[in-house]
Amino acid sequence: MAGGEKLQREITARGIWLLAVNGMIGAGIFAVPGGAAALVGVWSPLVYVVCAVLLGLIVACYAELASRFTSTGGPVLYVRTAFGKFAGFETGLAVYATRITAFAANVNLMVASIAFFVPALESGPLRILVIIAIIAVLAGINIAGAKPAMRAMGLLTILKFLPLLAIALVGLFHINPSIFPDNSLGFPASAQWSAAVLLVIYAFVGWEAAVIPAGETREPGKAMPLGLFWALGVVALLYVVIQIVCVAVVPDLASSERALVDAGAILFGPAGALLLTLGVIVSVGGNITGTVVTTPRLTYALALEKTLPAWFGKVDERTHVPANSIIFFAVLAAVLAVVGDFFALAAMSAFVRVLIYVGCIAAMPRVRALPAETEKPMRLPLGWTIPVLAVLGSLVLLSQVPLRSMAITAAFLLAGAVIYMLMQFVNARRA
Repeated sequence: MAGGEKLQREITARGIWLLAVNGMIGAGIFAVPGGAAALVGVWSPLVYVVCAVLLGLIVACYAELASRFTSTGGPVLYVRTAFGKFAGFETGLAVYATRITAFAANVNLMVASIAFFVPALESGPLRILVIIAIIAVLAGINIAGAKPAMRAMGLLTILKFLPLLAIALVGLFHINPSIFPDNSLGFPASAQWSAAVLLVIYAFVGWEAAVIPAGETREPGKAMPLGLFWALGVVALLYVVIQIVCVAVVPDLASSERALVDAGAILFGPAGALLLTLGVIVSVGGNITGTVVTTPRLTYALALEKTLPAWFGKVDERTHVPANSIIFFAVLAAVLAVVGDFFALAAMSAFVRVLIYVGCIAAMPRVRALPAETEKPMRLPLGWTIPVLAVLGSLVLLSQVPLRSMAITAAFLLAGAVIYMLMQFVNARRA
């Protein structure tokens, strides 16, 4: 696809960092601390370290892959290059489904959080209007160009970090070292530990969308690895400190459903609870803003591959963005968010994400054997050690997925195969 790109390269390494950070920091960190504490107690900060290491292996594989391409698509491009157009199409469709269902869920969560201040938004026509307005504004910003979208995300990222940093920095002065385990305390049971890792790791996912807009990234061979590694490092450090603070200051953390809001109330009083509630709104806002930047580029990339209609690949001549793909995403997301009947697809999201991780890592041997599109692609040290460890970690996660989620995923991918065959038939007729 390198020769077919019509997008302007306006995203820098900082932009990739912003996309990855906003993909990771959503609503999860505001609720996960309580669940982690319920499973492993005061050992819970260590769970975040384990998750960061596991994802660090996967991020490293993605960073090498991303450093070799200058085209839009991310996982679609990597899998297509190694295994052909059909595999790439199915990967793109799977990524798109996980992103748009999560987006719809997060928009609902954002409106529900705003309803804390405006109860009329809990249901009825006003809720629908606000959902549509939020999505329309985000789509409009993105259609206006990549730069306005990245500026909006930069502002939301700053606002997102403020309450989290306040909890982390002020809370450090309230830590009593005696609450943490010493050598005399037993380690949590393996079942509890595995459950805690599975819970916490999904506060980290979402970073993978940052590799999709490579066709709009300056020097992607350098910007992609740099942005991804810095994003994971910053988020992991912040998460570990926040969990330590929550363990230290929230008396009944294990039963808390809004751990950070409770911590804010303890550290700062009622104003702290209000600050953290606003933090949920802003955090989700940053997350969905990043989704609108990255996800429409998938349908754009598939259109360039001629596995979706050419309409999705049309680029606005003035703003140089895939406007049709953004509009389609906005309309479909609005329907999902308003109707709310997307929980079956959302249930398969975690399973599909890990499948995509495995597929991309499996593509590495073939991708390494081909010439890179960039001048100096990254190459991981230690041979195949890091990819093998990343696959093993992913397989452990896959072993915990319910059969129902697997069945839903299989049905969805089968529907994708039908769409692919129809497009092949249309392309053959045109030829």
